[in-house]
Amino acid sequence: MRTIRVVWGSASAPTAMASYDAALAEAGVENYNLVSVSSVIPAETTVEAVGTAPDLGPAGERLTVVEARATTAGPGRASAALAWAQSVDDGPGLFYEAAGEADREGVERRVREGLAAGQGLRDWEFTDPRVAVESRQAEAGAYTTALVLAVYGESEPII
Repeated sequence: MRTIRVVWGSASAPTAMASYDAALAEAGVENYNLVSVSSVIPAETTVEAVGTAPDLGPAGERLTVVEARATTAGPGRASAALAWAQSVDDGPGLFYEAAGEADREGVERRVREGLAAGQGLRDWEFTDPRVAVESRQAEAGAYTTALVLAVYGESEPII
């Protein structure tokens, strides 16, 4: 069975890109080229919330991800959430993402609402939804990024 790992991280730094890179490092995926996809979980796939990714292959390779990400200049708060539900009997499933300057509860509420709307568009019987939320307060003078990623499998050569 194939595996999708849900990872998360947050960090502050002097630039927006540096805070994003540091948040990726906290999630364990800073050395890969990320390729974003929309939201469908393939059938016969296990989704595991792991926090920090294990070694997924050589640096510089491609990782396929669904990404929830918020970056803000302090003061403020960056929050990101990823929700998912799979259909019963190892069928396909969905990821939904939400992000912004809301608190944890606000971004979680929005991602649950989005997932429920997506489930309503499909004629699948779903398991109970799961949610991962990352949120961090941004200090004045710094950029802060919060992210949650669903990482599909392991890395693949990009060239």
